[in-house]
Amino acid sequence: MSAREVGLPMTISTDGLPAAVTIWEVGARDGLQNEKTVVPTEIKVEFIERLATVGLPIVEATSFVRPEWVPQLADAAEVMTTLARRDGVRYPVLVPNERGLDRALECGATDIAVFGSATETFAQKNLNRSYDEQWSMFEPTVAKARAAGIPVRGYLSMCFGDPWEGAVAPERVADAAVHLRDMGCTELSLGDTIGVATAGHVEAVIRALIAKDIDVSTVGVHFHDTYGQALANTLAALRCGVTTVDSSAGGLGGCPYAKSATGNLATEDLVWMLNGLGISTGVDLDALAATSAWMAEQLGRPSPSRVVRALTGTI
Repeated sequence: MSAREVGLPMTISTDGLPAAVTIWEVGARDGLQNEKTVVPTEIKVEFIERLATVGLPIVEATSFVRPEWVPQLADAAEVMTTLARRDGVRYPVLVPNERGLDRALECGATDIAVFGSATETFAQKNLNRSYDEQWSMFEPTVAKARAAGIPVRGYLSMCFGDPWEGAVAPERVADAAVHLRDMGCTELSLGDTIGVATAGHVEAVIRALIAKDIDVSTVGVHFHDTYGQALANTLAALRCGVTTVDSSAGGLGGCPYAKSATGNLATEDLVWMLNGLGISTGVDLDALAATSAWMAEQLGRPSPSRVVRALTGTI
């Protein structure tokens, strides 16, 4: 069954929302990094290539971290050198430091991201650095990439809650975002790593960034759906001027360093909502759902995405 067969959602636009949203697809990286078993390289490559054909402008490919940190992505170099890249599609990769950047550049990466933390405990667990020390680790990496003409995204984890420290103050997130902006990051992504954000909290964090003169057009949001709030939080962010949303095909993903983190916002669920609001994404929902259903077959389990299950008859 396709979206056209079941009937697309009625399109009713509302005031205060953008005309278009850029979807930053993270399924191949953030989704697969949390799998209990390693997905074969050829399956990862096919997944990325399929995602690049459905209208997604950005398909995050992999992460050049040390294999012992994230063994599921130990084949980063092979993925990047095997991948048939599509014109007009960006394929960002994550790097932890200069060594990771060098490896990524050797494989032809043209977009990179660094991943910081808004909290002390997660910085230590995820990066083996203190909150303050992480910035000095990122600075030479960002500087080297920018000198090479490469845009750099700065991810911030634990922007709304931390399993060890509890709720995170919006002002703390804004201060961390300023660090990334000032060192040269061209884009920022606010991560709700354990999925505890609610709409009012999202608005407060974005207001805190605006108060620090951070341009909202450079900000993306990255919500996990642990408590079923990801779509509501996304809508709140859009009303605040955000126009970039991270999501994962089929709702894959989590975080290997935060065990309470469940799947990301499913790209199909996001597109369904945006279609209903008359917001353009350029994404072919049927083709995307078919790709996610195929990936679910490779993983041997149903897709977590409600829209994928509805469109493929696997509810």
